[in-house]
Amino acid sequence: MRLSATSYYVDYVIYPVAVTSLTAAALLATPIANWGVWLISVAAGAATWTFAEYQLHRWVLHHVPYIKEMHDAHHDDQKALIGTPSWLSLILIAVLVLLPAVWLAGFSYGAGFTAGITMGYLLYITVHHGVHHWRIRPGTYMYRLKHRHALHHHFNDAGNFGVTSGFWDKVFRTDIDPRRMARRASH
Repeated sequence: MRLSATSYYVDYVIYPVAVTSLTAAALLATPIANWGVWLISVAAGAATWTFAEYQLHRWVLHHVPYIKEMHDAHHDDQKALIGTPSWLSLILIAVLVLLPAVWLAGFSYGAGFTAGITMGYLLYITVHHGVHHWRIRPGTYMYRLKHRHALHHHFNDAGNFGVTSGFWDKVFRTDIDPRRMARRASH
């Protein structure tokens, strides 16, 4: 969805506040002796985000009607401020992540898991914005991500659905190799 500059950039305020609030509330409710387990729940959330990012990009953004058209608009105009409104992503994270995680693991660990997911989402929107809007120095990790994402845009539905990492593309064999794509196109 095309967003105003305010609506687009507000995520960079809301999500750090959300992560900080979840972290503070969880740590206040967690005995110090259990902070290590809490930290594992945060790491589990961050790791889960990478899988969710891949799956959402591959199946939802490229196949679900209406959402696909919005994502296609991003592919057509890569500098446009197109994204998910903060109110919608917050509701989705609260309903699909926080509530089930708290119900399954209790407040401390559920909030930790949600903080990890939310940090992953914040990293995703930052990297995705960066690869389209920043001047990135060659040889850096961010440059490699930019190159991977440029291949995704060039070959569209062919692969490179992970934005912050290529791990799941390798697992599911959707990692784009330009030489392999050229050979496939010539046959």
